[in-house]
Amino acid sequence: MPELTRLHAGHAPAVLAFELANRAYFAASVSDRGDEFYDRFTDRFSALLAEQEAGICAFYVLVGEDGSVLGRFNLYDVKDGTAELGYRVAQHVAGHGVATATVRELCRLAAARHGLRTLRAGTSRENVASRKVLTKAGFVPVGPAGPADLGGKPGTWYQRDLTVQP
Repeated sequence: MPELTRLHAGHAPAVLAFELANRAYFAASVSDRGDEFYDRFTDRFSALLAEQEAGICAFYVLVGEDGSVLGRFNLYDVKDGTAELGYRVAQHVAGHGVATATVRELCRLAAARHGLRTLRAGTSRENVASRKVLTKAGFVPVGPAGPADLGGKPGTWYQRDLTVQP
């Protein structure tokens, strides 16, 4: 059974393998991270851990029984009881309810562990799968998201009140 766990230094090799294996798949629906992300992965990963330690963000990975990363689920800009949600799942588990179930679990953790009351997530109009995940996980559309918000693509902001169970 996959396990959602807080990101830690030991996850670095599995996270890099996940990102590399799914790069083309991710680029089909979200902006590509670019070669610099992979070239400077160690520095970026260390920066993420520092942000998490500072309480600015909370990063999670969904780890399979074999230790591989099946998905990344992140809470960004944590402040005043709110945060932004970002996530991505491996191509081989996409379409099987993994993202929806894990986003629901992260919503529970966001409230219970991080004291959050509201989550926001933006997705491009083209990313139908992400829109479905958010809707199934209790998020509702709250307004347009501009290209600057979504890596160059127009889309929609979604929001979920964590004090209400969907």
